Amino acid sequence: MKEMSSASEPIGQNLIKIISNVCFSFFVFSVLIFTVIAITYQPPDPWLESSKALTRVFSSNLPNATFQTDDSVLKTGEDLIAISPTASSTITAQSIEKSLPQISGSICNDSNINCSDPRVLATIERFNLKVFKSIVFLDYQTPVAGSKPEECDVAWRFRNKKEKSWRRYRDFRRFTLAAGEDCNFEVTKAGRWHSGTNARQPRSDPANNGGVRVKVRDEDINDTIPSFGSESNFRKGRYLYYTRGGDYCKGMNHFLWSFLCGLGEAQYLNRTFVMDLSICLAATYNPSHKDEEGKDFRYYFDFEHLKEVASVVEEMEFLTEWKKLDKNRKKNRIPVRKVASYKVTPMQLKKDKSTVLWRQFDGPEPENYWYRVCEGKAAKYVQRPWHALWKSKRLMNIVSEISGRMDWDFDAVHVVRGEKAVNKELWPNLDGDTSPDALLEKLKQLIQPWRNLYIATNEPFYNYFDKLRSQFKIHLLDDFKELWGNKSEWYNETSILNNGKPVDFDGYMRVEVDTEVLYRAKTRVETFNNLTRDCKDGVNTC
Repeated sequence: MKEMSSASEPIGQNLIKIISNVCFSFFVFSVLIFTVIAITYQPPDPWLESSKALTRVFSSNLPNATFQTDDSVLKTGEDLIAISPTASSTITAQSIEKSLPQISGSICNDSNINCSDPRVLATIERFNLKVFKSIVFLDYQTPVAGSKPEECDVAWRFRNKKEKSWRRYRDFRRFTLAAGEDCNFEVTKAGRWHSGTNARQPRSDPANNGGVRVKVRDEDINDTIPSFGSESNFRKGRYLYYTRGGDYCKGMNHFLWSFLCGLGEAQYLNRTFVMDLSICLAATYNPSHKDEEGKDFRYYFDFEHLKEVASVVEEMEFLTEWKKLDKNRKKNRIPVRKVASYKVTPMQLKKDKSTVLWRQFDGPEPENYWYRVCEGKAAKYVQRPWHALWKSKRLMNIVSEISGRMDWDFDAVHVVRGEKAVNKELWPNLDGDTSPDALLEKLKQLIQPWRNLYIATNEPFYNYFDKLRSQFKIHLLDDFKELWGNKSEWYNETSILNNGKPVDFDGYMRVEVDTEVLYRAKTRVETFNNLTRDCKDGVNTC
């Protein structure tokens, strides 16, 4: 027995040693894997990634909702998700040849050019395809005479290849044509953006007698507020109504995160979302450095697109109809369920039959933030519809005009300065790395000399980039002030939305336009990827 006991002890000890060695090896291996992941992982830039990346980055900022993501560049739905194209055909070299009728006769002996000749349009179409490779041509109007016998003005619709939405834009230019060696038309000179004024369709202003020629509004925009039409239409609907909470007057990143939570819950519940078109713009975007209320959602975002892809109703229209029905039928009031806490989940409301689900956000911050509804388990069920949020078409028209004035052939640099350049603790090198001398030396290595160079920046001093003018054709947003000045189409259209009062071109609009021009550049230089040694979110966050 003693011999068996002494023989078993080494076996047990060996077994324990083997198990402990295996466990220790597994622990070391796990630590090694975790270390490698920690070193190599880089969090996604929310404005340069997909909607899923946006969701991950915003979620990482909760629950205090500080949202410190870089707001000097802003991506929305049209930049994130490709939209299926409509049935609109595009102009190609093959389609030009197929559409050109057989016309006999030489043009070599003609003293004047007949702009309505199909060969004129075909010549201009071929020229545009060769010169403007970054845009897709959708359709043309018949050319009309310019100011001289050899000139023709023509208008067309197009879209940019880098824009994932299928929105259309307009241009009209003046072309000088002549007979080539083969007695066919050729373009000898092409005008700049919107130079073909005779091809621009005028409209009559109802306020003026005699049909005075005025600037044409963009007839593609229809962001009017829909009405219910009848009592029965209201009663047939099911609505989700959010009252204002602590999100009001917060930054736009916070607003978008919360708004899309509410819209996502409405879609999950198969209800119409009641939305307030009045936005409070946070102080950081205003020259006054104060919060400004009464900003219209339609100044910044495409309400027409939102109406097309989501079921929404404007708050004042909704409340007016609701109160009218309740007043007329006191015994048959609209069924309402008030939801006082975000802790009541969307899943608990899924089977509720009330006409109106009224979420109220009366608690202290951050308990009264809309986005709290989409936290926890609800995040698995409620998806934020990023695709529903596009930038305002009016602002995108400004983007197209700026790009068109540079003939769609430009490079761009994004220079982040502002508060980050002042904060030496988090960004010790940024100020020096984005100084005029440093920028010039760096950009000389990245951009060809005398290229059109657009600078998207939050640097407030216009002349800060003057040194770059020795090597590049510099363009800043303020070079195009007339596009939102008091004689512009944008000014007239936004004034109509604001009951005839002028609208300021604020800091958030500047960010939206800067962003979209930046993304249309052929070469794009970023601050935190190309210009500075600092990390985008501060020291030790790379």
